Amino acid sequence: MKIKVKRNTILLVLLTFLIVLNGCNWLKKTDSEPEKTYKIGFAMATLREERWRRDRDYFSERIKELHAEVLFQNANNDHDQQMRQVEYLLSQKIDVLVLVPQNLEAAAYAVQMAKKAGVKVISYDRLIRNSNLDLYISFDNIKVGEYMAEYMVGQLPRGHYVIINGAPTDNNCYMFNQGYKNVFNNYIKNNKIEIVFEGWAEDWRPEQAYQYIQTLLAQGKTFDAVIAANDALASAVIEALSEWRLAGKVLVAGHDADLSGCQRIVEGTQLLTIYKPIRQLAYRAADLALALAQGKEIKTNYEPIFNGKHFIPSEIINPIPIDKNNIDIIIKDNFHRTEDIYLNLPKDKWPKENGKS
Repeated sequence: MKIKVKRNTILLVLLTFLIVLNGCNWLKKTDSEPEKTYKIGFAMATLREERWRRDRDYFSERIKELHAEVLFQNANNDHDQQMRQVEYLLSQKIDVLVLVPQNLEAAAYAVQMAKKAGVKVISYDRLIRNSNLDLYISFDNIKVGEYMAEYMVGQLPRGHYVIINGAPTDNNCYMFNQGYKNVFNNYIKNNKIEIVFEGWAEDWRPEQAYQYIQTLLAQGKTFDAVIAANDALASAVIEALSEWRLAGKVLVAGHDADLSGCQRIVEGTQLLTIYKPIRQLAYRAADLALALAQGKEIKTNYEPIFNGKHFIPSEIINPIPIDKNNIDIIIKDNFHRTEDIYLNLPKDKWPKENGKS
């Protein structure tokens, strides 16, 4: 009986030893192989406009929530600088490159560099042409143009129009333009509206939009409405119009729902802007970037988009047209505050809350 107890005791001691030993080995393995922190590179074309600073901040916010890391670069609308920045990001051993291209065609080289390094690429908000992208995420940019044009002709079904497009190196501008023309073509065909001038703003420069309007007015040209491809261009248009005492008399549309654009809408000098839920875009892009980094299969909500050479998986978010009647959407979404939008108006012109002005 005593011998049996000793044997059982020895077996119990050996079993305990083995458990402890395996536990130590597991702990040692855990200490030596920590969970990987994924690194995302975000190469941005510019941070000049308010909206791009929001993209950066929201993307960073979401990436931190996902316990990943993001490295940002800003090219200041310089293609060569952006290519150098992409090279730098790749040297930092990023897992995914998120790219807002400064040049829709030339940025294909950045995609080639990333692919050579085994890095997946997301084309963010602007489509990169003729490149083997892993994902394109943006808003419905044709719908942006259609909303702007539909609202304009709803207010002014007959008249003379000016179109000021954005940068010719930005694919979105061609999509906006397609949206305008989808609406305008029948009106033009039926001689209801006439496009008296159409121009492009290199690198989205507002001063070029300003100069276009100044030149047209100095030449004695008359027009009733201006579609500007974003709120920064719309601001320059309205500045030029104000110098001729035409601000508020000529209808102006922009897009991006910048604070200054929203202020001009309630003040009466800008008719319309287009709100893009940037937080939704940036958060979804961060989620998909991490999924790509982890090698997971991604599911998108839209049909693949052809970029001239490849069909690219696409995630598309709907924009929202905003005028003075529904600007509360901006406020309820915490995009801008009431006191900021109505800053330049007396308090009695502010919206009523709970029955009080």
